[in-house]
Amino acid sequence: MARAAARPLPLPLRLLVLLCALVFMVVFAVVLARLTLQPSPASEALTHTNLRPGRSLRAYLDQPALRDAVRQIGGNILLGVPFGILAPVVAPRTRGFLRVLVLTAVVMLLVEVAQGLLVTGRAFDIDDVILNTGGALLGYLLVGRRLSRAVHARKAQT
Repeated sequence: MARAAARPLPLPLRLLVLLCALVFMVVFAVVLARLTLQPSPASEALTHTNLRPGRSLRAYLDQPALRDAVRQIGGNILLGVPFGILAPVVAPRTRGFLRVLVLTAVVMLLVEVAQGLLVTGRAFDIDDVILNTGGALLGYLLVGRRLSRAVHARKAQT
């Protein structure tokens, strides 16, 4: 049984959604930069580079206050969600689970490298890349895929 072609939103609504997505992507980029690329001299002694997946997650979960672990892990997941929603809307060629995965991993890897090399009191952490990418995939699967299809419907194949 052939799958029915998705009907795109009417053109004015598609343009409005695309414009909003572009604005939110810029806002997301600014928020991401402020959260990740701000120097933190007070935490300089506490920072450590982590190249082993799971090491930081274990450290977060070993903290006595569960709230701190939830804030660290949940915050990193939530930080990736907008990327998974907005990227396929702004750039339809990024639509697809694997493409969102690769694009997000590369972008978040670059952010972490910049943090580790350029920002005082910050360090590279592979677990942040993994959590941010997981959040982006979650955002893509819950909203981004459908929203992208509504704005950029694929042409019917004949």
